[in-house]
Amino acid sequence: MSSSDLVQEPFLQSVLTASIHARQQCMQLIDLAERSAITPSETLPNDTKFQLSAQQRQLNADLASLRQASRESIFEVRATKQDTAEARQEVDRLHLQLQNLYYEERHLRGEISACESYDHQYQQLPLIPVEGFLQAEPEHTDSDEKSLMFARINHELAEREVLEQQRQELLRRKQVLIAENKKRKDDLASLDKDLETFIDAAKPIQTLFEKQY
Repeated sequence: MSSSDLVQEPFLQSVLTASIHARQQCMQLIDLAERSAITPSETLPNDTKFQLSAQQRQLNADLASLRQASRESIFEVRATKQDTAEARQEVDRLHLQLQNLYYEERHLRGEISACESYDHQYQQLPLIPVEGFLQAEPEHTDSDEKSLMFARINHELAEREVLEQQRQELLRRKQVLIAENKKRKDDLASLDKDLETFIDAAKPIQTLFEKQY
């Protein structure tokens, strides 16, 4: 696998291309210098000097392009690092938010479970069975479970209110009967007293009749 296959980012590919060109230019310059090697006492031909100068200028241009591409790649890397850091912060924020949602969901599920398992007082009420209630109140046949429970509780409340009224009426009648019985007892006690007084008053007359007859 070549280096061009490993490098995918455009700004890095430009650096790689510039470095390849600079390397090739260096190799060409070295090759030209080796082929034009002379002794210290010899002088290079003008055309050779011209070729070396041209190759040197091209190498300088390639090196300048490489430095420019390198600076741009550094800026791009810094920008990419900044973008990566910001993206990582956003991911961390979203992960923390997701964790909070998980905790909240677990808490709510616990609350729901506690509510579902709570022994509500209405469950202990001696309500009329559903079948009997629907026979008495057929308009609730299609009601859902919650509405049906409310209707049964209201029905039980109405029945108890009627029973309470009947109890109060029976208590009132009881108090009336107690008062009447007391009055009768008082009347009987008064009658007994009157009879005793009458008997005591009649004793002399009885004694008189006993003497004469």
